[in-house]
Amino acid sequence: MRAAVFLGNGEHAVAERDIDELGPNQVLLELEGCGICASNIPAWQGRPWFRYPLTAGAPGHEPWGRVRELGEAVRGLMIGQRVTGLSYRAYAECDVANADELVVIPQELDGMPFPGEAFACAMNVVDRAGIEADQDVAVVGAGFIGSVVIQIATAAGARVAAYSARPWSLEQARAQGAVAARPIQEAAADAGRYARVVECTGVQQGLDAAADLVATGGRLVVAGYHQEGLRTVNMQQWNWKGIDVVNAHERAPARYVGGIRNALDAIRERRLDPWPLLSHRFGLHDIDRAFRLLAERPDGFTKAVLAP
Repeated sequence: MRAAVFLGNGEHAVAERDIDELGPNQVLLELEGCGICASNIPAWQGRPWFRYPLTAGAPGHEPWGRVRELGEAVRGLMIGQRVTGLSYRAYAECDVANADELVVIPQELDGMPFPGEAFACAMNVVDRAGIEADQDVAVVGAGFIGSVVIQIATAAGARVAAYSARPWSLEQARAQGAVAARPIQEAAADAGRYARVVECTGVQQGLDAAADLVATGGRLVVAGYHQEGLRTVNMQQWNWKGIDVVNAHERAPARYVGGIRNALDAIRERRLDPWPLLSHRFGLHDIDRAFRLLAERPDGFTKAVLAP
């Protein structure tokens, strides 16, 4: 099978990789695609804490595809079923996954791209935020995760305002249901307005804006992936406001499986329309171009998927 290999300099190679022998509770997936996650940008660009070249297919972790083979102890799945879930070398044509970390995609979604892990991340962020009807909610960063949060929070009856450095993203936030959309530079002027603030940027500016926006006694939810080392926080501000700070990154596979099921429910109930957010599609040989777009985020770009 073919798989992308990150070389650590903003480039990749396509290599042949042997398919692993299945464990008794594992499944071989013939991949239809994999979401391209912003958390993978440093791995593609090159960082000293990675060992290059990366394992073929890594760090692709938003797969969907069809069951090709079953381990001898697997029950509840069938050859040919379309599934999504967790695997970790999914920038490839095939990958191996644990059976209990997969969710069957309903037949009514046949033909639709479904990076379930990405949907689960956003749904779990909303869950950890504890968003309720009639709350004032701010979402800082209106990319893919922020857009899903805006849709779900709006459907729950919250009044959502979006803050972003990208004018195009602010336009899209309004289309997702935000009642207000403002440049992130205006966050300080709106300080203390929001009972719930969800930070989705992964950068210092976004964290600072979120801390300004959250109200006294409110909740600041960190959904952005901060992986470049230290961040600074204004502890005097945090202490004085008496805020709760929630790290909304999950690590338990069962939480992701639950998030995927919640996303399917939200799509079925029309609380979530994720398809316009999957704005670009690339083949295996074009993965460098996909990551360049992801890093640059031009107008029209929300999220790319790889379809090998």
